[in-house]
Amino acid sequence: MKQFLAVLSLLLLLTSCGSSKRTTVKDISTTKTERIIKQAQAFSGTRYKFGGTTRKGMDCSGLIYVAFQKENIVLPRVSRDMAQRGKPVKNKDIDTGDLLFFRTSKSSKRINHVGLVTKVDGDDIYFIHATTSKGVLTSNLNERYWNRAYVMARRVL
Repeated sequence: MKQFLAVLSLLLLLTSCGSSKRTTVKDISTTKTERIIKQAQAFSGTRYKFGGTTRKGMDCSGLIYVAFQKENIVLPRVSRDMAQRGKPVKNKDIDTGDLLFFRTSKSSKRINHVGLVTKVDGDDIYFIHATTSKGVLTSNLNERYWNRAYVMARRVL
């Protein structure tokens, strides 16, 4: 009988320590910058949708807005307004997590596109963004089109 009570007590103790609720724990081994980049990369392949902020469709500023929002960093929703935040970064100092701003329309002088730097490898600067033709993807700033449209980089982290 003592053994039965001991086993029963042990079972109650073990089951009472468990929880049926799921919890999410931030991986403390990754930096805020890495988590923001991973959040943006989770949307890779998502089609373009003007004003979109979900897996059903995403635009460039929506991608950046959502990725930063997951880390409780609130940015303006529009790329030209995002370009007013943070500190300017010289081209030689661009690093992961920086925002790149572009003017893709020849008829306008306003910034109308934004991307998030995901990797810097020597002279190659890779950034994730949403394009009207291919949706969310990673490009290289050295690509002719993006290099010509590039305006500036800013650091908000």
